[in-house]
Amino acid sequence: MNTKVTTKALLLISLLFSSVLLLQAQKTSKAKLTVDVSNPGHKISPTLFGLFFEDINLSADGGLYPELIRNRSFEDADSLQYWKFSASYAQTKAAIVKAEVQSRPPVPPLNAFNRKSLCIEATDAFKLENNGYWGIRLVQGDKYRFKLAARAVNELKTPLTVSLVAANGNVLATGEIKGITSEWNYFPLTLTSNATDNNVRLEIAGSGNGKLYLDMVTLFPEKTWKKSGLRPDLAEAMQALTPKFLRFPGGCWVEGEDFAHMNKWKETIGNIDTRTPLWNIWGYNATNGLGYHEYLQLAEDLGAEPLYCINAGMSHRETVPMDQMGQWLQNALDAIEYANGPVSSVWGGIRANNGHPEPFNLKYMEIGNENGSAPYAERWEAFVKVIHAKYPDIVLIANEWAGGHPKNPVPAIVDEHYYNNPDWFIWNSNKYDSYDRNGSKIFVGEYAVTSGTGNGNLRGAIGEAAWMTGMERNSDVVVMAAYAPLLCHAKHKAWPVNLINFDNHRWFGIPSYYVQQLFATNQGTVNLPVTVEQAPGIDLPRTKGGIGLGSWLNSAEFKELEVTDASGKVLFKPDFKAVDPTWRKTPNSEWSAKDGVLRQSGISSNTTIYMGDTAWTDYTIKVKARKIEGENGFQIYFHNKGRNRNRWDLGGYTNSVNMLEVGMVNESMKATIESGRWYEVQIELRGSSVKAYLDGKLTQLVSADNLKVKGIATSASKDEKTGDIILKIVNVTAKGIQTEIQLKGVTGLAGTGTATLLTSANATDENTLDNPTKVAPKTEKLKFSGTKITRLFPANSLTILRIPTK
Repeated sequence: MNTKVTTKALLLISLLFSSVLLLQAQKTSKAKLTVDVSNPGHKISPTLFGLFFEDINLSADGGLYPELIRNRSFEDADSLQYWKFSASYAQTKAAIVKAEVQSRPPVPPLNAFNRKSLCIEATDAFKLENNGYWGIRLVQGDKYRFKLAARAVNELKTPLTVSLVAANGNVLATGEIKGITSEWNYFPLTLTSNATDNNVRLEIAGSGNGKLYLDMVTLFPEKTWKKSGLRPDLAEAMQALTPKFLRFPGGCWVEGEDFAHMNKWKETIGNIDTRTPLWNIWGYNATNGLGYHEYLQLAEDLGAEPLYCINAGMSHRETVPMDQMGQWLQNALDAIEYANGPVSSVWGGIRANNGHPEPFNLKYMEIGNENGSAPYAERWEAFVKVIHAKYPDIVLIANEWAGGHPKNPVPAIVDEHYYNNPDWFIWNSNKYDSYDRNGSKIFVGEYAVTSGTGNGNLRGAIGEAAWMTGMERNSDVVVMAAYAPLLCHAKHKAWPVNLINFDNHRWFGIPSYYVQQLFATNQGTVNLPVTVEQAPGIDLPRTKGGIGLGSWLNSAEFKELEVTDASGKVLFKPDFKAVDPTWRKTPNSEWSAKDGVLRQSGISSNTTIYMGDTAWTDYTIKVKARKIEGENGFQIYFHNKGRNRNRWDLGGYTNSVNMLEVGMVNESMKATIESGRWYEVQIELRGSSVKAYLDGKLTQLVSADNLKVKGIATSASKDEKTGDIILKIVNVTAKGIQTEIQLKGVTGLAGTGTATLLTSANATDENTLDNPTKVAPKTEKLKFSGTKITRLFPANSLTILRIPTK
């Protein structure tokens, strides 16, 4: 044996091992958790985690609602939208026609609500094509229910060949329609696919001389999910979250940009042929095929409590006068009667005729969405009075919005919404620790990390997990919560980050999906006190970014803008002779510049222009601003980068408050902005401190210098049914934390359990359609001795420990 080589090798191995240990020590911290099992606290709300479904991102049509044809009723436009028409001769034409009974000859509609149809003036062969929502998905051996309405005039007697055709021209299914007459009739077919293909189109072909009218061309798979008849994989992805409630249908879809374009539940029930499509605020026509009845049925199929959100007489642009609120109040009463009334009642009878004689047992109704200030308070009082006079057991939920929530009468539950970056949710994970235990309960109806998270990465999910531990610890106050938005078609992304993303045959959940699932499926019944000691703190993130000027539902002007650094050096001083093409304007805004004044003329929401350098950190903004006309005042943005919402909103929320919104902290005060008056605005940014001056006076101050947050967020509970102790531990730091967990006041533990870990190699890791489980939880057996558990919690991780008790 060569002892020299062996000694050197051993020395090298020893040095290497020491280096690894040193590196590991540098990358880990220590902490101690104590769970007081013998002193259980409050009961955990049984409705804590649920779902919020809004028709956004083509989440209904093209998604959960399984209709495979787009613009099936030809109502979307006056042109042939989403359809392709071709013919052998130019004389053969196709056009959208609107029913005109008084014309000669008359053009009768399919029904009184479906006024448009497609008219083909044929002289020879023709073909009509539709590829649905970026391709129709067919599965070999599966059956598909096709139906159309048709009528023919001028003795056109052509049969129609209906085919489902792959991109390569292969016919996967075909059928024939005969016997078309001058009267509207429906013609159904059952088509069976001979192959699986994700890019199929519908073809309708015929030949002849005369006019053919078509309407309500539909194609549904026979295989759908439960009674609600929805797309199975997406419905099952929702069910896997074990929701305790389902809030619907919005969101902004409840309010609408105006009353003409708000969701109206009475127009979404009954025969789908009589449901007029409506332009959705999120950029497409909604068929309303997924309507009020289907939402109620979906909640029942999920085993979730339905929570219906109804318009409060307020859209984004309009407010119904109080002396005209009667029909809006009656609309709410009718919605409850439809859901709960006996079959002998008017709306209960209509529900029974629609296939559900038993009541849906609606218990929760939210009055409005993101409405606030005095107009909302007035309407809230009216809704409560009328609804509780007839249905005293219905739980009514109020909006927490501009200036808080209505106080008369005091709501049983108020709905708070939060969208921000991961750090905001981490730093606010203790938000509800200090909430009034005698006040209204809280429904966090919408929340999500929407910036600083890419398309939805691990870091965003960890921020939400930290926030959710705070909701669970305080579930005597927070009784309901839902992530938003829920669903997104990969080809129509109207919102930056969405929980479940899909195309026509696949879906994936972002890492946040698994956070939601882990919390919902590991919810105890009683809270256990838990303390965290010795855990490393986290530093407040330094923000940076450019500036912005804006208004909301009003016009405003700005002049004499100057940005200087901490030493007084001028960084930015535009002359406002013209609008610089490099400045970024939001849609619907109308910006112009002349004679040193920058003006926003549009009366719309979120009318902002952004400028400056995204690398700016400490600086001072000086500008003169004035409101011209409209609802609110004006807004000055700072440290803007992407979707960050750092701003001073002066005269915001129907000109009732000045609100300074700074990353982790918001500060508001009652105030109004006068029209036509120039105000001198100054905002001074230094570190985590923001000072806001109005007309030379320090008006508002926000500083996060004294905020301290630990690197571990946690909650603990016990499931009284199984006896399991459940711990949720979130490491929000970039280092592993070696942690000692002491289970206080418990004996007879078996020394085994399970540990489920959600983490990944990088905080920026994301899931995709092609790699749907890159970030997904993994479960392993947990072994320990006595009442102490020692475990390393990796950086940016969520861990669920389930510990059985005898």
